[in-house]
Amino acid sequence: MFNITLICMGKCKEKFYISAAEEYVKRLGGYCQFKLLELPEHRLPDDPSEAEIQMGLSKEAEAIRKAIPKGAWFCTLTPEGKLLSSEELAGTLRTVKNSGKSSACFLIGSSFGMDPALKAMADLKLSMSKMTFPHHLARVMVLEQLYRAEAIQNGSKYHK
Repeated sequence: MFNITLICMGKCKEKFYISAAEEYVKRLGGYCQFKLLELPEHRLPDDPSEAEIQMGLSKEAEAIRKAIPKGAWFCTLTPEGKLLSSEELAGTLRTVKNSGKSSACFLIGSSFGMDPALKAMADLKLSMSKMTFPHHLARVMVLEQLYRAEAIQNGSKYHK
């Protein structure tokens, strides 16, 4: 069975986001081995300098690199990434699976983004929209789209 990991920086605290995320994690279990990893954001002062932000992103990147499954196809969620339809995302995952990869890993960075080195190592830089969303809502949206992509690949009626 194909493995999908979603790495999220920061812990989700709002019950309505947690409930929605849990529902999609449960649904994904019917299609793949799914793992949601919450890694802690590096603590920064209230008004951090650019150097402090870059240092924090670098420290987060160390933890992220360790969490990416070995040999996984890697996708970063970033505003400057490529916009894909749900069908295109499903096709991308199908191509990854057909290439012989046994796992995919998606990353939602922290509130200050992610280290440029992580973006550089990504197989795909993906944008969800030109709009800005709270990170916890983005998590639910990514989970729903991963579920939708798996449902499309399996011919489910979920995607209309």
